[in-house]
Amino acid sequence: MATLRSSSHILVFPFPAQGHLIPLLDFTHRLALAATAIDLTITVLVTPKNLPFLTQLLAAHPRIQPLVLPFPPHPSIPSAVENLKDLPQRCLPALMHTLGQLYHPLLSWFQSHPSPPSAIVSDMFLGWTQRLASRVGAKHIVFSPSGGMALSVLYSLWMEIPRLDDPRDQTAVVSFDKLPNCPKYPWWQISGLYRACVEGDPAMEFIKDIFHANIQSWGLVVNSFNQLERPYFDHLKRLMGCDRVWAVGPLLPLHDHDDLTVAVHRGGSSSVPLDHLLTWLDACEDGEVVYVCFGSQVVLTNDQMAGVASGLEKSGVRFIWSIKEPSVGHVEANYGMMPNGFEDRVANNGLVIRGWAPQVAILSHRAVGAFLTHCGWNSVLEAVVAGVTMLTWPFGANQFVDQTLLVEELKVGKKACEEPQTVPNPEELARVLAESVSREKGVERKGVMELRKAALEAVREGGSSAQDMEEMVKQLFSIQA
Repeated sequence: MATLRSSSHILVFPFPAQGHLIPLLDFTHRLALAATAIDLTITVLVTPKNLPFLTQLLAAHPRIQPLVLPFPPHPSIPSAVENLKDLPQRCLPALMHTLGQLYHPLLSWFQSHPSPPSAIVSDMFLGWTQRLASRVGAKHIVFSPSGGMALSVLYSLWMEIPRLDDPRDQTAVVSFDKLPNCPKYPWWQISGLYRACVEGDPAMEFIKDIFHANIQSWGLVVNSFNQLERPYFDHLKRLMGCDRVWAVGPLLPLHDHDDLTVAVHRGGSSSVPLDHLLTWLDACEDGEVVYVCFGSQVVLTNDQMAGVASGLEKSGVRFIWSIKEPSVGHVEANYGMMPNGFEDRVANNGLVIRGWAPQVAILSHRAVGAFLTHCGWNSVLEAVVAGVTMLTWPFGANQFVDQTLLVEELKVGKKACEEPQTVPNPEELARVLAESVSREKGVERKGVMELRKAALEAVREGGSSAQDMEEMVKQLFSIQA
């Protein structure tokens, strides 16, 4: 017989990248709410420059406290930078590797703490914490900000280690025959992290060990829900040899206006105030606005910027375009520049946001009907919850896998562009944009509305995600009598 502990302590360790950190903080918020029957203390580990991301969470939960450890130096990372949003994507292996230097400071903290955590919940890029958990006698839970299908593909890559017979042949196909539906991808669509490592990155062995350790962990939490990806959760349970795989998503504000207001500020500053943005959307008809955003990492080339701008202008649709501000290096390399005069010409139809966009607030507005997206998983879930059709243009990471799930398996998305280097044909893009918000709603719109209903049901009391969260709390904090 098992009973819940009267008190407990866990450590949460997010990876410092927007798409990883924010959903794990959302999970931490939900965990604190779900564990009200326990005197639970949660410690969240961050480095100094990432501490501001905890402001809202710490204010909402007095039992959550920060642990701030110095960011370990690395020759490839500038001294003032501690988050992937301020680095080129190619620095991801270096960031993963350097954070591994926190092993000994964290071990010392555990050994000196009067009531150390009994469990560690860490991001999937921090799998070395499995070794630490074993050392201190704590349970280790992997948190995946990616979906179940993407994680299954990623685990398969690091277990099987496929390589190119001819390094020049980027079109060679990699097959994942052990996965549901046996997906296949050309080499150039495979995870950029994996390709960088097998093509010579010195951090390869360290990163391979991270993913192998993840598979050996006590449990796995995924930001997704059963109706979206059930076959892949079943696969992950078989792979890990246990049933401790919990789909607890979507982890994002769902209906509370206060939550939306908080969400505006949690990722950074925006060039357009929320009140102005909502006033602009309020003046639009239902479902007539296309939202365009490619996440916190992607900066388009100047030619791509011109292609998207021309497509938006030719389509005549109302739109909001969120762009990542280019750095000096981007500008010098011909990236990220808006075509001259574009904003003036489309002032009556469009709104351009520079910096962080309040994406949840935008997608959830009745006026937004379609989303041109890079297929980052957080964006996918936010669009599903909002019931917004997705037009896909993946750039890397797990985004091609997410596109497969959306377009081929679930049929709630439509391809807009094929490759990261594609310069959109303005006429073709204009057609796709105009059709996405036309009165004739396609099968994608019907499908995403059904998924929206399923997502909302999943997180309600008695829903699959609520039940998984409850079951995880029971198993994590139980005492065998």
